[in-house]
Amino acid sequence: MHGDSGWSFPATSALDAAVLLALFSGVFLVGWARARHRYVDAVWGSAFALVAVVTLTLSGGHGDTARKVLLTACTVIWGLRLSVHIAWRGRGAPEDPRYAAMLSRAGGNPAWAAYTRVYLLQALLVWFISLPVQAGMFASGRSAVGTVLLAAGFGLWLLGLGFESVGDWQLARFKADPANRGRLMASGLWRYTRHPNYFGDACVWWGLFLIAAGAWPAALTVASPVLMTWLLVAGSGKPLVEAHLSETRPGYADYAARTSSFLPRRPKAKD
Repeated sequence: MHGDSGWSFPATSALDAAVLLALFSGVFLVGWARARHRYVDAVWGSAFALVAVVTLTLSGGHGDTARKVLLTACTVIWGLRLSVHIAWRGRGAPEDPRYAAMLSRAGGNPAWAAYTRVYLLQALLVWFISLPVQAGMFASGRSAVGTVLLAAGFGLWLLGLGFESVGDWQLARFKADPANRGRLMASGLWRYTRHPNYFGDACVWWGLFLIAAGAWPAALTVASPVLMTWLLVAGSGKPLVEAHLSETRPGYADYAARTSSFLPRRPKAKD
């Protein structure tokens, strides 16, 4: 620790990594003991919130106070909402087929495969994607451009949080109706994009980046929202969900043909 000014950014970021390692290692022990690796999904959002709180606490006198508070509040609100939603949605559910399939293909020690390919990977992703939040806490001063970016970023964050929250709520209501068992959700926000929750997530992280990017060091972390967007659009998000839905939901091909894959827009008219 460096006097009253708080920890340095490198030291704080290194501690964030250590905290994430401890968190995901603990979740691994619980998941392995209960044969439910899906628990890690509910920890994802909370892990970002934890990084934000730890970074704010250790940053001391570094950085711009308004930016620090906004980054922390936005990250915590988004992360806790997501964790609660995923935990509630998955209560009593069996193992996630993604993890079951991964472990069935893994050679060698299955525990080591799960720990490295699921838990350590997610810890690394949380650390890297949260770099705008970490760096933004240490960015000093705020120019007129920085203030505009802060306001724009907060607006984009609000849009993203609202979009994914409403989309999740609409889907939860749809699934709660027994009459919709086996049917495809294609109304509400899901009429304009096949993935309102993923679109919302992308907006949240681009918004957080803009809030932080008003100061030069934090502007260098643009790779973080790029990676998050890639994961949602082409990585472990959209492709896996769509592959599952195409096999389990009749009419999915027709829905996909007329509905935007990511960015919201008016659906195409039926032929």
